[in-house]
Amino acid sequence: MTAEQNKNPSWGIFWMIVTGLQFVVVTALVKLLGTRIPAPEAAFLRYVMGLVFLIPMLGTLTRLRLTRQDLALFGVRGLAHSLAVMLWFYAMARIPIADVTAMNYLNPVYVTLGAALFLGEKLALRRILAVFAALNGAMNIMRPGLREVGAGHFAMLFTAIAFGASYLLAKNLSDRCSAGVIVAMLSITVTIGLAPVAVLNWVQPTWAELGILAGVACFATGGHYTMTLAFRAAPLAVTQPVTFLQLVWAVIVGMLFFAEPFDPWVMVGGLVIVGSVSFISWREAVLKRKELTPPMPATKV
Repeated sequence: MTAEQNKNPSWGIFWMIVTGLQFVVVTALVKLLGTRIPAPEAAFLRYVMGLVFLIPMLGTLTRLRLTRQDLALFGVRGLAHSLAVMLWFYAMARIPIADVTAMNYLNPVYVTLGAALFLGEKLALRRILAVFAALNGAMNIMRPGLREVGAGHFAMLFTAIAFGASYLLAKNLSDRCSAGVIVAMLSITVTIGLAPVAVLNWVQPTWAELGILAGVACFATGGHYTMTLAFRAAPLAVTQPVTFLQLVWAVIVGMLFFAEPFDPWVMVGGLVIVGSVSFISWREAVLKRKELTPPMPATKV
């Protein structure tokens, strides 16, 4: 049987639901961590703990023969991703979980714009309108002038841009390296990139804080794994809309455990962004072009 025949949309939807639940747990744990541990240090500790998942790949990594260009791309991607992760941890501790989740949906939009600007991708009118709709959704979430827009909201805007840059570099590397190598090199380069910034303002973590960060590392890794299972089972155009459920769960978790108020405009903005990105993914499938738009959880920590 062909890979296409092995696809099962029901399993794809199921695994994407599991993925969303795991990433909601990640955001809740980072929110629980609070602001005592500086964002760069928290991100660094999360990636250090995540290195344990690379142990099965040590043999493969030691046999790698990378060109200077590959090493340069891995290095630049590591810097971009390091910046994104630091900003994400900073924002997560300061603004509602629902706001972070909804604004995270912008990552694929920035990838689309970046591909047009730097990779020569053509943007048809429909895709341009979808991008503008997504950006309008972001304005619904932030509503400058109508609500307090804090540093965390601006951090999330730049987080999406940095994650988008990281994804585009990964797409460039995917033609020459396996997915496993790309993920492993990301973990290594981000750990190295975060280390000097973390040391500058080091706060001794408690055992409880280390336990929380270990949980972040486990659920983040699990989320990325179940996401790959979702993509094997169903096309992106099927799994992408399911990611909106993650925003629903984020709102519920924020209300129940962190006393965050329900903001209907965040839900509306998130729905607009998800709808826009899903439309872009659907158009890529209809045109049978190589998928460029990333799945929304793909750029998570």
